[in-house]
Amino acid sequence: MERVTFLTERGITNAAFETVLNWLAVAFALFHVWANTFGNPPELTLAALHWGGFAFFCAVGVPVLKGRARGSFFVDLVLGMLAFALAVYAVVSLEALYARGVHFTTLDWVASCLGILLALEMVRRTAGWFIPVLALIGLTYVFWWGDLVGGLFHFPGLTLETTLFRAFFETSGMFGSIARISSTYVFMFILFGAFLLHSGAGEFVVSLARVLAKRMTGGPGLVAVMGSALTGTVSGSAVANTVSTGSITIPLMMRAGYAPRFAAAVEAAASTGGQLMPPIMGAGAFIMASYTQVSYLTIVAVSVLPAILYFLSVGFWVRIEAKRAAIEPEGDSAETDLWRRSASFVIPIGIIILLLVIGFTPTYAAAVGIVAVIASSWLTPMPMKFADVIEALALGVKNMTATAVLLVGVGLVVMVISATGLGNTISLLMTDWAGGSLILALVLVALASLVLGMGLPVTASYIVLATLSAPALYDLMLTSALVDTIAQGTLTESAKALFMLVDTNAVATLSAPMSTDEAAHYLAMLPSDMRPLIMEQSFEPAILTSTLIASHMIIFWLSQDSNVTPPVCLTAFAAAAIAKSPPMSTGVTAWKIAKGLYIIPILFAYTPLLSGDWLAAVEVFVFAALGLYGLTAALAGHSERALDWPLRVTFGAFGLALLWPLPFLAHLAASAFFGLSLWLFTSTARS
Repeated sequence: MERVTFLTERGITNAAFETVLNWLAVAFALFHVWANTFGNPPELTLAALHWGGFAFFCAVGVPVLKGRARGSFFVDLVLGMLAFALAVYAVVSLEALYARGVHFTTLDWVASCLGILLALEMVRRTAGWFIPVLALIGLTYVFWWGDLVGGLFHFPGLTLETTLFRAFFETSGMFGSIARISSTYVFMFILFGAFLLHSGAGEFVVSLARVLAKRMTGGPGLVAVMGSALTGTVSGSAVANTVSTGSITIPLMMRAGYAPRFAAAVEAAASTGGQLMPPIMGAGAFIMASYTQVSYLTIVAVSVLPAILYFLSVGFWVRIEAKRAAIEPEGDSAETDLWRRSASFVIPIGIIILLLVIGFTPTYAAAVGIVAVIASSWLTPMPMKFADVIEALALGVKNMTATAVLLVGVGLVVMVISATGLGNTISLLMTDWAGGSLILALVLVALASLVLGMGLPVTASYIVLATLSAPALYDLMLTSALVDTIAQGTLTESAKALFMLVDTNAVATLSAPMSTDEAAHYLAMLPSDMRPLIMEQSFEPAILTSTLIASHMIIFWLSQDSNVTPPVCLTAFAAAAIAKSPPMSTGVTAWKIAKGLYIIPILFAYTPLLSGDWLAAVEVFVFAALGLYGLTAALAGHSERALDWPLRVTFGAFGLALLWPLPFLAHLAASAFFGLSLWLFTSTARS
């Protein structure tokens, strides 16, 4: 069949239609800005229109017509318009549906079925088959085969009508909390990032990285690390980070002498860390704030040191490889007008942080930040004009399309988990499989995140894993802390009084120290439903909150591993395409460089890195940074020069000792011995 478009036959060019779509995108972006600032539409209305609009853009695309056949375009256009019409129907028909006692008419049946199928089709177009298949299995489990399953997974079932109502009309399915987060926090910050990048901030961060790294060993590689870290502050997409900064940094590293595979792997690992870098940490961070009911500012604040720690771990690989390949520092940089160009980046980011600290909502802070980008750009050589503002608005919608339809589709999976109680069941099973071992539970979550990451984007992987396993991790972390408290004999009097319900001598017994095994056995005497009350009486609210954040942050970090872990590692594949290196071997190298994704979450579970106590967090940070360098040198087999096996074992042992949750004096002694060993080794290498 001849490859012509439906519109070119009628004298309408692709460019003209793309212009129309761009103006529709601008209007849609302005609608979201209005809804998140001056307007206050009902939650269902905003979520439904949010999905309807982005489903239209997903179906039609910008520019979807290029190379499309006549029938294909016509189908896309009909699907896009139908999706928006169904979203409007969900809004306008809800009141009448409640008036009928939630009894469906024929139109309700048709609209809900078509709406769910279209939502899953849009997810399939952007993220593959995994989520649509998972959602369909889950929905049929709710109204059909759940009643046929025995044992723990038996579910008596809901009627098909009730299932469709919850999935399409109520704020618990497609248009539930995940869609609300997508239409507010996520969209506004992605739009803010689009304005920043359009104002020239992307070029500025790479230039700044070059200036900072110009005299450092491995400078060009460190430019990739710093540039991706800074870009990560404005971009929540690891792949977008890879493509935007990698197009500059990967050739830069290759010209300096790094192997193409290593250069691509460094960029992939660094860009993956961009989603961990405050203040914009990807959609998952906003969802975490909603799940934990902890302010986004708190999550951002406690994420700073871990994010820096991750980028240090990537930077250590760069420095060691530079030493191995004898790559010299870059020298003086020719960057000009750097500080003048910094205004469009520093001022808006600073304003957003200030507004969050004062207490404004993230959506309002993002809206003010957008205005600040436009205003501050006039202090730079690249002032944003009206046309630039229009392009940034359209770019924000384009960048958000895949994320929006994905999050709405994931809402169906979350509805199934909450409606059936599968989350509690999986958490109980996970606790049982772990046998009370927190480290084994972390391994199980890591394996689950790896498997899910093969078919799910990182945000969807975090949502599913957090819904299923976060309660179990939270309980295991608090149980571990409670066992230590009992063993030390420091349990609160109110908690001891609760133990008297099962042991009249509890006060006397618990007042003296005991072994960890004895404490665990004593705790096992309690009925399981009493444990939450004991924990509330044993720990201050700040500790409970920090433990809740840590349980979710562990999952959030581990869910990023699909970006760099073969066989599905999108950032590594994108970087390999730029470097023209083998994709799979690039993925393996990126996985090795990004080992911080697995090590640092262990610190969340066993140390006060996320406790909010900055003195304790800085202590963990310093020792962990030294430990990561020792472990990196041991794995790479190189430091200032090649390491033989005895030195590799020594460096690895010091690295593990500094990362393990030991007393302060033990860490201090280990760091002193490690520093002395490194100094002697370096002196020998120079001589």
